[in-house]
Amino acid sequence: MRIDAHQHFWRFAACDFPWVDDTMACLQQDYLPSDLAEERRACGIDASIAVQARPLPGDTEFLLNLAHRDNTIVGVVGWVDPLGNALEEQLAQWASPKLCGFRHLIQDEDDPGDYLRDPEVHRGIAMLQRHGYRYDVLVTARHLAATSAFCRACDEQTLILDHLGKPNVREEEFDSWRRDIAPLGELPHVACKLSGLVTEADWRHWTPQALWPYLDVALSVFGEDRLLFGSDWPVCRVAGEYRDVFSLVNDWADDRGVNKDALFGANAQRLYGLRSAHSSPQGTSA
Repeated sequence: MRIDAHQHFWRFAACDFPWVDDTMACLQQDYLPSDLAEERRACGIDASIAVQARPLPGDTEFLLNLAHRDNTIVGVVGWVDPLGNALEEQLAQWASPKLCGFRHLIQDEDDPGDYLRDPEVHRGIAMLQRHGYRYDVLVTARHLAATSAFCRACDEQTLILDHLGKPNVREEEFDSWRRDIAPLGELPHVACKLSGLVTEADWRHWTPQALWPYLDVALSVFGEDRLLFGSDWPVCRVAGEYRDVFSLVNDWADDRGVNKDALFGANAQRLYGLRSAHSSPQGTSA
């Protein structure tokens, strides 16, 4: 089964998406699995992991409800506050075979570095990990050093770095990003999503050739067994369509001889511990 490890679905309400401004007008609408089905199938992708986009408990519930109705959603990465007083109760409330992990928008904290160093955050992540949940780490490149320390402290379960740590492709800050992401490769419980690059580049003028060096670094740092393809759809639409993002990674993998069965599915199944991805999905009702 071929899996896109990073997609978003939502019913749009401006108050829930303060990061979606008028430069992202194409995102100011509903996005549901049926909106992508044809293009996803055209790229040979069978299923997806739905990832939270709003820091709200309701987003987790929305995605789990979608996944319950739609067999092409084989996993959900929901939102939860690691500092919340009712963390254990929330986990019990949301228990589902398709709930495979959680994410918080660390990049949007007032001081992401302080957040990553907070022992109370570490305790919350440890609880998630003890329950078998993976944790997606969403940071920008300037906080990769703090992310390395965070990942060393939270080592009871797989951590997955979103969007290659969001290198500043637009300003070509390649060398500092390459230096700061390298220590994460030394941690066997840390994996990396090949996702989100096109939105870190110049939206109108990026080229695959300019982005391949970032993919090369990720391959060198993590190896092909700890890389996952993610489209970041529909956010990617500010810079390109689904097929463009798929082709970026697919063509690179062909050229570099990367194991595409692993990159486009097997790694996601193993790293997220997916229990609902052992047969091809038959369709959707959403």
